[in-house]
Amino acid sequence: MKAVIYTRTSSITDRQTNDRQIADLTKYAEANGIEVVKVFNEKVSGAKRNEERAVLMACLEYAEVNRIDTILCSELSRFGRAIWEVLSGIKFCIDKKIDVFFQKENLHVLDGDGKVDGIMAIYVSCLSFCAEKERENIAYRLNSGRRLAIARGVRMGRKVGSVKTRQQKEEQYKDVIKCLRKGLSVSETFAICSQKGTKCSISTIKRVKKEFVG
Repeated sequence: MKAVIYTRTSSITDRQTNDRQIADLTKYAEANGIEVVKVFNEKVSGAKRNEERAVLMACLEYAEVNRIDTILCSELSRFGRAIWEVLSGIKFCIDKKIDVFFQKENLHVLDGDGKVDGIMAIYVSCLSFCAEKERENIAYRLNSGRRLAIARGVRMGRKVGSVKTRQQKEEQYKDVIKCLRKGLSVSETFAICSQKGTKCSISTIKRVKKEFVG
């Protein structure tokens, strides 16, 4: 049985890594005689639309083209925190007869015969809904705290003098600029740079493209 590992963290900085997810899923695969042929690591918010998550899209495409049996994921929330996006990704896998295993929930999308378990579908929907509500609650608390801080006179935004010069940005995003100048799309650039460990987001790449490539 062939599998790929998909991991995700929300932070695009070094504050969070995908190492634990990879280690746990690799251990699971070895214990169950599963061959892991590729690992996809993504650093992006789970609230993003699937189309904005270049590594996830690359993972799904790779799994389809290479006839991968299973996508291994540490937990359902790593697949996304927006319910309709999660269900969209899972439906893609079901249509292509690709199983998805969520380790934390010990949940398979397909059973041993390659069929969808109706109870599983309800369970996934409920978990996705809870994950989305958790994200909304976090956003509410953050915005509430921000409003309170502003009311107290706290200055928000960048510190004075923290804006990078054009030369600094050109050095920081040299890999991004190189990809864009080769004619690669924003999503392709994001996927390549993420694999290299370059810290950037889709919106950042769009700004860099506008400023340096045109």
